[in-house]
Formats: sequence, C-alpha cells, structure tokens
Amino acid sequence: MFTARRKIQKDKGLEPSEFEETVAQAFFDLENGNQELKSDLKDLYINSAVQMDVVGNRKAVVIHVPYRLGKAFRKIHVRLVRELEKKFSGKDVIIVSTRRTLRPPKKGSAVVRPRSRTLTAVHDGILEDVVYPAEIVGKRVRYHLDGSKIIKIYLDPKERNNTEYKLETFTGVYRKLCGKDVHFEFPVAESA
Repeated sequence: MFTARRKIQKDKGLEPSEFEETVAQAFFDLENGNQELKSDLKDLYINSAVQMDVVGNRKAVVIHVPYRLGKAFRKIHVRLVRELEKKFSGKDVIIVSTRRTLRPPKKGSAVVRPRSRTLTAVHDGILEDVVYPAEIVGKRVRYHLDGSKIIKIYLDPKERNNTEYKLETFTGVYRKLCGKDVHFEFPVAESA
C-alpha cells in the first residue's frame, strides 16, 4: 500500500480515509497495468475522494485533484473515467479540481482579490468540471414566486451519447458540492 500512497497527497497532518486509499490504489493499478495511461498518470495524484449517494440508488465517486494538475487530468479524462468506472462498477466517476474561495477584502484594505477566487467563479469552475467532456452552451436562471431559483444548464448536443445517462448524477453532485439546484438538458434544434 505504501507505493499507492504517493497517489494521494492530503494537507499536512491529515491521513487518507479507507475509501481514499482504495481510489489511490486504483490509480496506482492503472498506472502499472494500463500501457496507454502509464506515461500520463506518472506525475499525477489526487487530493481526496468521496463517495456520494445520488438520485435513487445510484452512487457517484467524486475525485478532487489539485487545480494545477487539472489540465493534465483533462487530457486523459475520457479514458481515465472509463477505466475507473470499470473498477468501481455501478458508480459514476467525476473528477473535480480543488478550488479555494477568498472572502471579500475589508473596507480600506489595499488587497485585491483575484476574480478566480470569488464564490461565483469557483462555482462556475466546479460546474464545468462536473460536466467535463460536454461543454456548457447556455445557462438560464429561473426565479419562482416563492423566492426559490433553479438554474438550467444547456449542454453541447455533440456529447449527448456520452453524458445523457449521467445527468441526474451531475445534478446530485453539484447540489452536494455547491448547494445550488441545477437542471441539465440539451438544447432542442430548431428547424427552419
């Protein structure tokens, strides 16, 4: 297990949970067993992994990766998720970059907060990570009379075959991570 331990790096003083160690072991097995992923997975590691209950009896494995390694994970995302879903049969795998929000600066301070650290930017980044192979082509916010709101996200129809069965998982995971209700759909093509 010591060799798989380098595939997960937690904050100082924190020990990985049993589930996180099984995910790290799966990464290690893929690195050693899968020739096409071996070179790509060599320098990659994860921060944490969580198993979530989603709508019905479905489960999702949410893997948090460092923000700086996000681009490297996106290069191999489709193949990696396919292999991990084989290992965790019956569970949808979602890879999300770890992002951090900063609170707004106090009045009178000269410190300026980067736009990428605002709550809105972080939630938008998480949303893009959750639906990754598909692109977001539209976004609508619908306000109800009782004050509640629902966000409609329109996904690129080109990825419909790969992501349609995961739409409920996307909704459940995003609600758990950000606390917002979203509804995913594909735009209807208008015939002229």
